Amino acid sequence: MESVKNLKHVKILKYFLIILVSSTLLAISAKLKIPFYPVPMTMQTFIVLLIGVCFGWKLGGTIITFYLLEGIIGLPVFSGTPEKGLGIVYFVGPTMGYLLGFVFAGMLSGIFKFNKNIILNFLKLVCSVSIIYILGIVWLGTLIGWDKPIINLGVTPFLLAELFKISLLTVIITLFSDKLSNLKNWF
Repeated sequence: MESVKNLKHVKILKYFLIILVSSTLLAISAKLKIPFYPVPMTMQTFIVLLIGVCFGWKLGGTIITFYLLEGIIGLPVFSGTPEKGLGIVYFVGPTMGYLLGFVFAGMLSGIFKFNKNIILNFLKLVCSVSIIYILGIVWLGTLIGWDKPIINLGVTPFLLAELFKISLLTVIITLFSDKLSNLKNWF
């Protein structure tokens, strides 16, 4: 009976460490600005999708939710923090829809099965990342008004960077699809 308790504690510790390390990686990806046209690029959406692909929809969703909670309580984990505010005030700002979209995009990428088909892998990632932009546009339009050019403000500047990140992730997933499916099954 004691060994069963110890195994349960080890499993809980394993999940806690994975959540902590992955949410930290997501926070780091938010802070690193890579010069890109027309706006600087972060690797957040790349990491969000990678988390889902590696850990599956349940653990992936948990990791990204934990990341959001870190930001909501005031840790400077989001891209514009602390310069543009902290905590719930920042969270409910213009980027809230995109941030909530992270959870659903990570979960969807965790549901999909990836294999050696590069075209299907690319389309699955495009579908997953689209959720971020759909929720982002809905929130942005609600916040600033639908009379504004929402697509031009909230999507168009990021399309080229998104294409780059999705293409890079597609190649990685296609090359390592066997190992990634084994990793997902481990959890």
